[in-house]
Amino acid sequence: MKLRTILILSGIAIAIALISLWMGQQAYTWFPPQASAESILVDNLFSFLVTLGTFIFLGVIGTLSYSVLFQRADKYDSSDGPPIEGNVKLEIIWTAIPIALVIWIAGYSYQIYDQMSILGPMEHVHMMAAAQAAPMDQDKVATTENIDTENIDVIARQWSWEFRYGNVNSTELHLPNNRRIKLTLHSEDVLHGFYVPAFRVKQDVIPGRDIDFEFTPIREGKYRLRDSEYSGTYFASMQTDVVVESPEAYQQWLADAAKRSPIAAYNPASAEYKKRSNNQWKIVVPAAPPVVNYSNSQASAL
Repeated sequence: MKLRTILILSGIAIAIALISLWMGQQAYTWFPPQASAESILVDNLFSFLVTLGTFIFLGVIGTLSYSVLFQRADKYDSSDGPPIEGNVKLEIIWTAIPIALVIWIAGYSYQIYDQMSILGPMEHVHMMAAAQAAPMDQDKVATTENIDTENIDVIARQWSWEFRYGNVNSTELHLPNNRRIKLTLHSEDVLHGFYVPAFRVKQDVIPGRDIDFEFTPIREGKYRLRDSEYSGTYFASMQTDVVVESPEAYQQWLADAAKRSPIAAYNPASAEYKKRSNNQWKIVVPAAPPVVNYSNSQASAL
C-alpha cells in the first residue's frame, strides 16, 4: 500500500474517531439528570456504546459511499470482481475484530453491572465488588462505609404503589440523599416493574417473590416512579413521586408522617373504576386503595 493511501486512510480514521468521541459526549444530554450513583455508571456505559457504534457506522457508511461513488463498474461491464476467497490475512482481520469488540463490550458491561450491585431476583457472586455500593463519582457520592442502609418495603398492586417504613406507610417514596437504599419489592397480584428513569434502575416485581433491590440517590429533587410492565387497564395510573431530600429533612418527614392517622389514600384507578357504567365490559377490579399515613394527594394539597 502506498504511503499516500496510508496517510489518507489514517486521516479519515482520526476524523471518524473524533466525531465518534463527540457523539459519545452528546449522549449524556439525552437522559434526565443523574439522580443516583448508578446513573453515572449506566450513562458512562451508554456513552461508550454510542462512541463505538458511531465509529462503526461511519466506517461502514464511508466505505460503502466510497465504493459507490468511485469504484463503480463501467457501463455494460457484467464481469465478476476480483476473488477474495482464500485471503487468510483478510479473513483473520474480519473475524478477530468483531470478536475483540464483543469481548470488550461484554467485559465492560459486566464490570458496570458488578459495580452497581443492585441485587435482584438472582443470587450474585460479585468477583470484584463483593456486594459493596458502587464506587461512583467521589465528588458526588458519599462513601457508604459506616453508613446504615435504609430498608423500605415496596408493595405493588393493581394499580398503586405503597411504601412501608416501619410504623409509617406512604404512597409517595421518600429517600435520604447519599444513603444506600435497600428496597424489598413485593407484588400482590401480577408482574409489575419498578422504574425511575432519573435513577437509571429498573427491576421487575414478581408475584410470590421478595426481591431485594439496592441503589444510592445522589441528587435532591422530585422524580417519577413508573410501572415499566403493562399490568392491566389502569396501568397508566400506576405512578407516583419519588422525593430525594437531605437526611435531616427525611427524618423530619418520617416523624411528621408517623403522627398522622392512617387513612385510605386517593387512588386514580379506583376513582376511574367507580365512574364506569354498569353496561360496560368487565375488567379487573382495582385493589382497595392502600391505607397510609401519608399519600401523594396530601402532598399536592399542602
